[in-house]
Amino acid sequence: MKDSRPGGNDRKGHMLTYLAKRLFEMIPTLFGITLISFFIIHLAPGKPTDVLSEMNPKITPEAREQLEKLYGLDKPVYVQYGMWLKRVVKLDFGNSFSTDRRPVIEKIWDTKQKLIDRRLFITFFINVLSMFFIFIVAIPIGISSATHQHSLFDKVTTVFWFIGFAMPAFWFALLLMMLFGIYLDWLPISGFKSMNYELLTLSGKIWDRTRHLILPVFVSSFGGVAGFSRYMRSSMLEVIRQDYITTARAKGLSERTVIYKHALRNALMAIITLLGLSVPGLIGGSVIFENIFSIPGMGQLFYMGVMTRDYPLVMGILTIGAMLTLIGNLLADIGYMFADPRIRAR
Repeated sequence: MKDSRPGGNDRKGHMLTYLAKRLFEMIPTLFGITLISFFIIHLAPGKPTDVLSEMNPKITPEAREQLEKLYGLDKPVYVQYGMWLKRVVKLDFGNSFSTDRRPVIEKIWDTKQKLIDRRLFITFFINVLSMFFIFIVAIPIGISSATHQHSLFDKVTTVFWFIGFAMPAFWFALLLMMLFGIYLDWLPISGFKSMNYELLTLSGKIWDRTRHLILPVFVSSFGGVAGFSRYMRSSMLEVIRQDYITTARAKGLSERTVIYKHALRNALMAIITLLGLSVPGLIGGSVIFENIFSIPGMGQLFYMGVMTRDYPLVMGILTIGAMLTLIGNLLADIGYMFADPRIRAR
């Protein structure tokens, strides 16, 4: 079906070409991320064989050498990376160095579990929920602070969110666990579901999952709300001082129409920029709060992999995280095209 608007088909062609170019550019970027990550984790002190050999005083140097050959650690690092890269091209992250020797992709995407209980799904779901709450809370607060600059609301929210932005996530999580989980006994402080989950009704299961998600999602999104609301306030203040906003008001348009129809779209450009940049922070934050709340997600698995020097597992999770980050940047670019017609025209 042809676009009836003048130049409509040309614009669609330019957009598709732009997206194809961005997808192609993601390949060398992903390669560079994996290359740097692979060499950095090998620079860390200790080897995967240390975890097995140090706990066994009877192990011989010959047995340790056999373990290194089994894991391919006797080869130079660049050779190990080449071998890993050949497997990854085939979507094979190799086998874990842990005692079970399971494939990495199987440990990340455990088909024995229900979809809702798989590690990748749990981390992805919590991060999507966090991003959703960041947007629905930060944007209205930023708009209200900008349109009521120097008011009591603006001053209170500024102080409150600066405190929240500076507060360490792990310390804040522990405070909430003590308050709501121990003293008040309102919310669970660990896990993704209760021990008696299978015995609950459907509504009971939904409520049980919700109760377990409240604290992790709140901790994950709190710092983001603080940062996004400040950026939204600054961006909105800059936009409402523009001449076209003054012209819109002079035409007799209501303040609500001026703010939410004319100013908001341009003010959102700064937030769209942060969308792609915030994905690594959310994924990195998963390592903290998933371990604090004992949530069986990708963050907890990554921490376990780092502690045991499980190189294939760590690289597998880092690669998936890098891909999600690049996709987040691509979505930010797409958001630019929808928010700013001038970008679509180019």
